[in-house]
Amino acid sequence: MHDLKALRADPAAFDAALARRGVANASAAILEADAALRSVQTALQGALARRNEASKAIGAAKANKDDATAEALMAEVTALKAEIAEAEAEERERAAQVEALAAALPNLPAPDVPDGADEHGNVERKRWGTPRNGGAEHDALAEKLGWNPEGAARLSGSRFMVLEGQLARLHRALGQFMLDRQVAAGWRETVVPLLVRDEAVFGTGQLPKFAEDLFRTTDGRWLIPTAEVSLTNLVNGQILDSEELPLRLTALTPCFRSEAGAAGKDTRGLIRQHQFEKVELVTICAPEQSEAEHERMLLAAEAVLEALELPYRRMLLCAGDMGFSATRTYDLEVWLPGAGAYREISSVSNCGAFQARRMEARFKTRGEKGTTHLHTLNGSGLAVGRTLVAVLENHQLPDGGVRLPDALRPYMGGLETLTPEP
Repeated sequence: MHDLKALRADPAAFDAALARRGVANASAAILEADAALRSVQTALQGALARRNEASKAIGAAKANKDDATAEALMAEVTALKAEIAEAEAEERERAAQVEALAAALPNLPAPDVPDGADEHGNVERKRWGTPRNGGAEHDALAEKLGWNPEGAARLSGSRFMVLEGQLARLHRALGQFMLDRQVAAGWRETVVPLLVRDEAVFGTGQLPKFAEDLFRTTDGRWLIPTAEVSLTNLVNGQILDSEELPLRLTALTPCFRSEAGAAGKDTRGLIRQHQFEKVELVTICAPEQSEAEHERMLLAAEAVLEALELPYRRMLLCAGDMGFSATRTYDLEVWLPGAGAYREISSVSNCGAFQARRMEARFKTRGEKGTTHLHTLNGSGLAVGRTLVAVLENHQLPDGGVRLPDALRPYMGGLETLTPEP
């Protein structure tokens, strides 16, 4: 959500920032609705003040036995009550309109975010590892190691997966390895609900604009598209003590996405699924901490890739390619030699106060008056299925087997390689 005071103070700057994200004249409708709201509020305050004044005058008139004045004042109070009720209803309607307009607009890009309309405007900031060339793609390898696409299709249709045997074990090992690494790096392990209410999905920015990308249950709850929703909303409506900050949380959960509009984009094999597992990182902090926390989160995600010996690059996303709630996002893209390309494996975003305003999440500094909106950050540390794909392609052997990185072997009972099944 946006700071309406800042918008009123400098609508030109607000419009210029959102124009970088492809949104033109963003302030006009909000300011018009906000002006109408404030006009109603001014009239309402006047009517309330006059009602209170008239109510007091009734008592004085009765004390003076001025029945005519008292009756006139009582008639006026009755009329004012109706006027006030009507104004309060209009105020609620106008306030909802302002909120709806503001809620539909994405976050403002940070000043250092490059201009650009899509992924072609993204800028590489770091590269690690030496990419290998050639080799089989992950689906060809996976079919010989325990992937059962026909079983998944019979159960659920396209873009679900069934893994068996050693491939299922690798999937489990990756999730546990990642979670252990992030806990050791300072994030607090957390178990969270997979079903959440409307306000939780609104708080992190998926609603109302991206409802079609989610799955909804028959009782009105939403399946989480990422544990970011549950973890971040743990501070929804809360006022934290500044001494608690930064608050770092992590969870390994299933995630569910309808992926509306993603037809034909990375849908082959195991890369883009309706259901997948991911280790999520969330940080809740004070504004002055968020820049350092963004870098800390990036390094935590990168450490997993490096431990698994997976070449990657860090990309600063341009204004037109960022997610709705982000003010700055880095994508980590892992090298897939079978595909001969880098593919996203983690997005690490600083959302500033945008989500906190939607959630009314604040903190208070001891000894100081007032409260301040928190800053929120989130990132994948990492997506399990995409990491499995990267391990298969980067560590494949000539016989179709896969060498397991040293860091994973304790999680695989000391196993050093996956071998093709007959």
